[in-house]
Amino acid sequence: MKCMYCGCEDSKVIDSRSTDDGKSIRRRRECTACGRRFTTFETIETISFLVIKRDGTRQLYDRSKVKNGILRACEKRPISMAQIDRVVDDIEKALFNSLDEEITSQKIGDLVMEQLKELDEVAYIRFAAVYRQFKDSATFFEEMSKIFNTGNVKGKKKR
Repeated sequence: MKCMYCGCEDSKVIDSRSTDDGKSIRRRRECTACGRRFTTFETIETISFLVIKRDGTRQLYDRSKVKNGILRACEKRPISMAQIDRVVDDIEKALFNSLDEEITSQKIGDLVMEQLKELDEVAYIRFAAVYRQFKDSATFFEEMSKIFNTGNVKGKKKR
């Protein structure tokens, strides 16, 4: 790390602490040439990627869009913001670990549905109704029967 006072490229770390949000590290450094101290922050560099929409257009990934969709599905449900943030974090982790530069909105929607299915059945159905664009009650009932037939309903056994 280059000293901001004398330009020397050699310094030693005196103290390292995680920031309050836990997403970066604050390092206190001392220049070996001039002895002056300075602070640096180290963060993980995230790779941005494009989302390919259903109509073929591309746009930068936006965490807030995923979170807002989940928030709408979870409205008036006993789900905390911490749980929602955890779901969004898990989805992002899967997306970033794929190392793809372009990801379809369908893949993101499938990841959201997978997470919501484990979290809350009502939120899952709400999200699925919008995401799958149910045309009629038959397709809605078909999606509901998938939940009941797989035994994923809390407190219910597989039929």
